[in-house]
Amino acid sequence: MALKKSQKSLRKWTKQNWGYVTKSDAKKPRRKRGRYLPESVRKGLTKSQKAYENRLKRAASKRGRQRARYSKRTRSKVRSAR
Repeated sequence: MALKKSQKSLRKWTKQNWGYVTKSDAKKPRRKRGRYLPESVRKGLTKSQKAYENRLKRAASKRGRQRARYSKRTRSKVRSAR
């Protein structure tokens, strides 16, 4: 049976090489970790963008939220990676 367009997109999304923006975050407790993004997006961010994304994610985690909104520039890069 052929996959639908949305299913193909999800399969591609899950096969990407995912990791934390900061390599040392994998060893930290969950609430102190930063963004978890595909490699293509991580490579496209500058140091300051990575730091900003990590600050957003950690602030949201502190407030008890699982998700944090992406900044506009990062959002466009994440969408293109899908």
